Amino acid sequence: MAEAGAHLTSTAVNEQPSIFEVLAQESLMEAVRPALRHVVRVLAESNPSCFGFLWKRFDELYMLLDVLLQNHFLSNCSASFSENFYGLKRVSDRQGLTAHLGLCRSSRLRSLLLLFLVPYLRAKLEVTLAQQREEEDFSIRLAQTRNQRFFRAAVAAYPFVSSAWQAWNFCQQLLFVFGVSRTHSPLLWLANVRLARLNTQDLRDMERNISNTQKPADGRYVIHFGFSGLCVAGVDFSHSEQYKLITIYEYNDKVSEQF
Repeated sequence: MAEAGAHLTSTAVNEQPSIFEVLAQESLMEAVRPALRHVVRVLAESNPSCFGFLWKRFDELYMLLDVLLQNHFLSNCSASFSENFYGLKRVSDRQGLTAHLGLCRSSRLRSLLLLFLVPYLRAKLEVTLAQQREEEDFSIRLAQTRNQRFFRAAVAAYPFVSSAWQAWNFCQQLLFVFGVSRTHSPLLWLANVRLARLNTQDLRDMERNISNTQKPADGRYVIHFGFSGLCVAGVDFSHSEQYKLITIYEYNDKVSEQF
């Protein structure tokens, strides 16, 4: 009984990611959009005739790429791009600690919707409100229509709404650090999912899915990287029908075997 209880405790600790991991994956995705925007802006300034449309429709094109990217990773890895990069997965809140790779359809659709729609709406809202502030600062005060009064009210209320959202996010992270909450983000709470570390069974499932859907040319390798002591794996297709799977498991597992 004691050994079983210790095993369950170690499993819970190993699957629960740290606050540094979840914040790192959030920072990764937040850095992608400004970097790509800067690249598109440089291209548009250097050659407006060829790349000007990219700058004009950057938000819509980025949303389309984000939808395709996130849908691919959610369907194949049960995680967003940044979460999979750090060796994490999304698990339905109704599943236990031993839940394997895979989200139900409703959880995947909610996750996809929140992953691409919330950043897009926030970016468009900030641009619209910034333009509205400039018009308010440099325009002559005349009789205002209903739409103009609505926009003025939105401009005045946005700082309070943004502060309330950030406060909610901070409280959620604080509860996650102390183990009170299983999610660190309100978006995960709304999607009814939580984050967990990838385990060896998940890696085997991912390799099996890749081997069933894709078979590279002879002598080529399929390599996946996970950045939490996880997943350095490759498949050698040097022979036509036979291949050798080489997997290096968690560093922690190796250390525990030595002792």
